[in-house]
Amino acid sequence: MNHIRTVNVTRYVTPLREGGSLPAIAEADDGFLYVLKFRGAGQGIKALIAELIGGELARSAGFKVPEIVFANLDEAFGRTEPDEEIQDLLKFSVGTNLALHYLQGAITYDPAVEKINRLLAGKIVWLDCLLTNVDRSFRNTNMLMWHKELWLIDHGASLYFHHTWKGWKEHSLTPFVQVKDHVLLPQADKIEEADKLMKELITPEKIRWVVSLLPDEWLQSTFEETVEEVKEIYAGYLITRLESSDIFVNEAINARKQLI
Repeated sequence: MNHIRTVNVTRYVTPLREGGSLPAIAEADDGFLYVLKFRGAGQGIKALIAELIGGELARSAGFKVPEIVFANLDEAFGRTEPDEEIQDLLKFSVGTNLALHYLQGAITYDPAVEKINRLLAGKIVWLDCLLTNVDRSFRNTNMLMWHKELWLIDHGASLYFHHTWKGWKEHSLTPFVQVKDHVLLPQADKIEEADKLMKELITPEKIRWVVSLLPDEWLQSTFEETVEEVKEIYAGYLITRLESSDIFVNEAINARKQLI
């Protein structure tokens, strides 16, 4: 299993003005460009947690996901930035942020132009039901075509249970009703087959490993519980959903029937 590399941000290139989170293209000390997600943005560290867990679980299941790295932002970094909004964002994001390798020249996936394998569609729908990812819709697919291959990006809206946090056990056993808006649901006619395959790829052991990647620094500054308790909640939530996948699989199958 891969570890997560750490890079130091050396140059702020340009903002990506999408939604309220203001991610940016930035250069790091390894010479590569990254899409940088800031801890000081809208949903803060919880969005970075969801991005890391969602992205690495997707990679564990064999999907193409840009490399995810921890990105250190130095205290002096934003002082020369002329835009006050961006300067504030950089000031509140000193420390460990998250970044994804920038796929130069990639284009947004358009279901009207590019049909994908039906089993692959089912597997992606299944993953997003596990993660409760509300952000893979026709309006915003959060998938890219790069070198004629489909890449998954932007899992920061996943795991929305952690914005309320209490009652996570009950929430872990709920269906994912937002699946009705999933961009790939019309193509996903093999969801039950995908369920069997994905449960072989995403195991409790893999979930625990991915959760173990979360930096203590993020958890200590965000939750009242200890680092170990927080990691146990994230792992417990996902493992419960995994073991009760028939709940969200049936919801997805029923939602698809309403479409066709």
